[in-house]
Amino acid sequence: MGPVPARPAGIPQLTVVFLGTGARWPTPDRGVAAVVVARGADHLLIDCGEGTQRQMMLSRPGLRRLRAVLVTHCHADHVLGLPGLLATLSETRREALPLLGPPGIAALVEGFLAQVGPLGFDIDVREAAPGDTLDGGGYRVEAVQARHDCPALGWVIAEGPLPGHLDPDALAARGVGPGPDRARLAAGEALGGVGPGDVTGPERRGRRIVYSGDTRPAPGIARAAEGADLLVHEATFLEADRDLAGRAGHSTAAQAAALAARAGVGLLALTHRSSRYRREDVLAEARPVFAATVAPEDLDAIEVPLPERGPPFLVPRGGRAGP
Repeated sequence: MGPVPARPAGIPQLTVVFLGTGARWPTPDRGVAAVVVARGADHLLIDCGEGTQRQMMLSRPGLRRLRAVLVTHCHADHVLGLPGLLATLSETRREALPLLGPPGIAALVEGFLAQVGPLGFDIDVREAAPGDTLDGGGYRVEAVQARHDCPALGWVIAEGPLPGHLDPDALAARGVGPGPDRARLAAGEALGGVGPGDVTGPERRGRRIVYSGDTRPAPGIARAAEGADLLVHEATFLEADRDLAGRAGHSTAAQAAALAARAGVGLLALTHRSSRYRREDVLAEARPVFAATVAPEDLDAIEVPLPERGPPFLVPRGGRAGP
């Protein structure tokens, strides 16, 4: 797949904002499937359930910096927000918008556009298969195989290796004192014959986020999640309804937690939760299996720091715009 135009170099903040955390249909308290992964000025929308554009307007990321839309599958609670979002974007957007999803997404979007009418920007619809990637410049997006009752994907957002820390001894040996010169070297610029590689330590691993979409426990999701900083996994059912979960192509909270434990992720976020269960009951089932589990509400955020600064953490209402 073709590249997304690169943004300036640096190590930006990485945040996941939960726009909708419910399953199947909205309730007065929760919308349906949609999250924004905000890596600095690059905003990736994953799924676009009913009401997503309004939630985006209420969120810190907003609408303006949307770089791509990633769809996990074509069920209504994951795509019905697309017509309204595309129509709203058309008022001001002129940059082409990549929209990736599983087989069937092209026909679905074509049908939506027949009703929305001409857009003010090009939409680049791509039907993805597991292993397909999109280069974001400093990070990549990769499709992985999910297991639902229709063609379904999970999505991985993975940074490339990050530059090492500046080495004070190497800086002193080359006469680079404190100040803007050090900042330029840290940003990857060469300075008077001194390159960043001359004064930095080993590269650091980049951060990785895995989003499951709707799925039974899936080997593709499990492999992608190994060592991930954050796994966002559906938990539509509890173990009391495990048979129903299997028939419907979904996971229980305990199954998602067991996958996270085996994968050794930094934090598990449970979403796509049925309104039949209380949030407290979902956490009570998952945390004995994997303690580092949260269950975000709409417009909560998860911050994903650089690995040496600690694990990801939940910020209640941290995705909401304004004070």
